[in-house]
Parts: sequence; structure tokens; C-alpha cells
Amino acid sequence: MTTPDHSDKSEDTKILHNMGYAQELARRMSGFSNFAISFSIICILAGGITSFPLAMATGSGFEATIGWVIGGVFALVVAASLGQIGSAYPTAGGLYHWSSILGGRGWGWATAWINLLGLIFVVASVNVGVYLLFQGLVAGPIFGWDTSAWGFWQQTAAVVLITVTQGLFNHLGIKTTTMLTDFSGYLILVVAVVLTLTFLIWGAHGFDLARLTTFVNTTGDAGGGYVPTARTALVAFLIGLLYPLYTITGFDASAHTAEETHNARVAVPRGMIHSVLWSLVFGFVMAVSFVLASPDLVATAKDGGNAWFNLFNNLPAPTWLKALLGVAIVLSNYLCALAGLTSTSRMIFAFSRDGGLPGSSLWKQVSPTWRTPVPAIWLGVVLSIAATLYSPAFAALAAGCALFLYVSYAMPIAAGLLAEGKSWTEFGPFRLGIWSKPFAIITVLGVLVLMYAGIQPPFDILINYAIGLIVLLVVLWFAVENRRFQGPPIGEAAIAKRRATIAAAEKAVGESA
Repeated sequence: MTTPDHSDKSEDTKILHNMGYAQELARRMSGFSNFAISFSIICILAGGITSFPLAMATGSGFEATIGWVIGGVFALVVAASLGQIGSAYPTAGGLYHWSSILGGRGWGWATAWINLLGLIFVVASVNVGVYLLFQGLVAGPIFGWDTSAWGFWQQTAAVVLITVTQGLFNHLGIKTTTMLTDFSGYLILVVAVVLTLTFLIWGAHGFDLARLTTFVNTTGDAGGGYVPTARTALVAFLIGLLYPLYTITGFDASAHTAEETHNARVAVPRGMIHSVLWSLVFGFVMAVSFVLASPDLVATAKDGGNAWFNLFNNLPAPTWLKALLGVAIVLSNYLCALAGLTSTSRMIFAFSRDGGLPGSSLWKQVSPTWRTPVPAIWLGVVLSIAATLYSPAFAALAAGCALFLYVSYAMPIAAGLLAEGKSWTEFGPFRLGIWSKPFAIITVLGVLVLMYAGIQPPFDILINYAIGLIVLLVVLWFAVENRRFQGPPIGEAAIAKRRATIAAAEKAVGESA
């Protein structure tokens, strides 16, 4: 890890001041750390494992491998599009700020709420995944506990304990969080490689290309009822894309930690793109190993939600190796959600300092001791736990994470598509050039398809979330927020009014500009 020198730090702070914000958070993250936090949230050992049954229950080996590549390439296009905007406007809560600048304060306000809901679902879904992985890989196989009677209350107690400890780590400062997410980045790579080799050495029997390239519609009974009713091949394929798109999400963490990152205009787009690229590559090879290690793809699909656990537990690998991998996978998932909570808290902080949330005066506060948005961290803890109470089913939480986050990704990109070359004339060092508008169009169209797939059974509980959110946003905006909410400072006059506030805020946390 490199330590930023004072001159570069001053340049980052100057850019932040020019956007009307104070340097309240501690800028201690290197470029690698910015990459690592997004890579940790993506965590191919999280969604790449816990959502594997979805791939097998929709399109079998094809969905797990070719589908992974298709979804991963789409995610790469989205990351590049966001990276271009993030290079121009490196702020915490990036998506909300970008949508406000490029599409107006109402568009930014809506983006903030949708992004926030998606981030809450990240923490909630991964922490439910931590519990399920602990139950399937550690509690029974290692400790010999009988978990057959474990249900909602055991899950809830575990999620509360897990999330509260993640809140404590985040509370203790970005230095602690960065140390853990840097470690997580290395851990994910090492464990993914060892896990892949384990499946190939002790599970695979030759290389059967047809397993990877033949689409088999396994919805309904053929997939163990994971997707409750049989659907057409096209719909099955689209639903299955939630396997890579749930996994390869959360990379906006690089933007949310921009104000804590050295040389953010370069590091943020690089962090997002590289985290997606390497997750795509390593996740694909890992998925190939799972498919090749299946003794019978028909039987694996029929296992439904237990598909991956049955594959892993039946591998004739050394017991000590499987135990070590089990613990490492659970730890990786824990650190994934920890990074997700970091991202969520920065989004809450950034939206609140512009008055976007009820109780903003509390949620925007930064601890002078830890230089972290402490109230925002604990609000994120409470909200992510609450999400698991309404949607205890992992599949619904996972789909909600992908659906709401990708919608929030598309919103500033869509605004940029219309504003580029018109009201959007300020760009950073990372530019897409001639690819900018085609990538934006691909993003918007792809997210529309994802919206359709994301509300199909077994994810149809998300219809309640989506309708409720849309109605709430429309009513709130036209009844109250349209007059009350001013949005981020845009334009020289608005930014100039912030100068006294900037100085006072930095003095309060002991920051010297």
C-alpha cells in the first residue's frame, strides 16, 4: 500500500471543495484499497456460491458459465460508464450526486433512495448468506451440530450478531476497515483459486465442453422448485442472469469511498473496472469447476437450493482442506458484508449532508475521533437487519440487491447520455470517448431487461418493494421534497455559499485544508 503525499492530498481536497463539500472523512485509502473494497463487496465467494443453485435451476451448466460471462460483460460496461462519471465527480454517495448534476435534483433524489435500498439489500442478503454458509459448511461438517431445526429465529439472531460486529469495525475508522478489506481482497483470490483446484482435482472427470455450452431449461420441478413453475427458455435464461448480476454488484463502493481515497479521479474508475474484470475472470473459472465436478447435472439441478452444498460436501477431498475452505468462505462473506456496510454508511452520510434523509442533522455527523460517519453506520446496521425480517428468503434479498442497485446505476448513466456534450462538459482523466453513448444505451436497455427478470417468481415479493417505493417516492417528492430538498450544491453561486460551512466542518473534525 502506498501512502499519499501531502501535495496530492491537497489536490483531492481542492477538487472536493470545488464541488462544495468539506474534507470531513479521513483520506487514507490507496488505489489498491479503493479496488479492494469493491472487489470485497462483489466477492465471488459470496454470490458465486450462494446463488449457484439459481443458475442450475434455470439453464444448468450453460447458465452458470456462459451466462456468467454475458452478465459479467454487461457489468463491465456499467462499471466503465459509472467510472467515467466518477472520474469527473469523485464524491461519497457518488450516484446520487451524479444524477443530481446530470439529471436534476429530483432525479438525484430518487437515485439516492433506490441506491440506498439496494445497498441495504447487499448487507442483508450477504449476511443471510453468511448464516447459511456457516450452517452448511461449519456448524454441521466441522462442529457436528444438528441444524435441521434451525429456522427464522436462529437466522435473525445470527444476522443481528454478525451485522452489529461489522458496525463496530466500521465505527473504528477507515484505517481498520481498509485493513480488513485489503486482506479480504487477497483472501478472495487465494480461496477462489484453491476452491477451484479442489473441485477440479477431486471432482472433475475429464473436460466435457457440452456441459458448459448446452442450455437445458431446468425451471419448475427439474430445478427442485427453486423457480417454482416451468417457464420458457428465454425467461429461464433471463432469470438465471441474476446469478452473475447479484454477484457482480456493489462496485459503486469505489465511488462511495472517493472522499477517503488518494487521487480519486483516477483511482475510482480504476477500482470499479478492475474489481468487475477480475471478478468476471476468476468467477468464470470457479463456476466452470463447479459444473465439471457435478457427477450428474440433472441431479444437481434437482437439488435446488442445496445444489452447491451437496456438491462440496460430497467431494472426496481431504477433510482438513474442506474444513479450511469452509471457514475461509464464511470469513470472506463476512468481510464482503462489512465492506457493504461501509458503502451504505457513506451513501447515508452523503445524502444527509444535503438534507436528503429524515433526521439528516444526525446522520451527517462525523466523529472527530474516528473520522467516520458513526450515526450513519449504525443506521445502516438497523436498516439491513430490518430488511431480513420482512424478506427472510435469501433468493428475494439477492434479487432485490441486483435489481435496485442496477436501476440506481442506470439512472446517472441515462442522465449522462442526455447531458453529455450539452450541460455535461466537465470530465475527469478517465474518458470512454466514442464508446460513451453506446455503453450508456446498453446499460439502460440491459437494466430494463433485469427489471423484468428481477420480479419473476421466486422474487415476486420484490413487486411489493418496487410498487411501495415508487408510490412513496412520487408522493413524497410532489407533496414535500420538491419544495424542501435543495440537493447538492451546483453552480458557482451555490458552491460559494458553502465556503464558510466547509471551513467550520473541517475545523470540527480537526482537518487542515
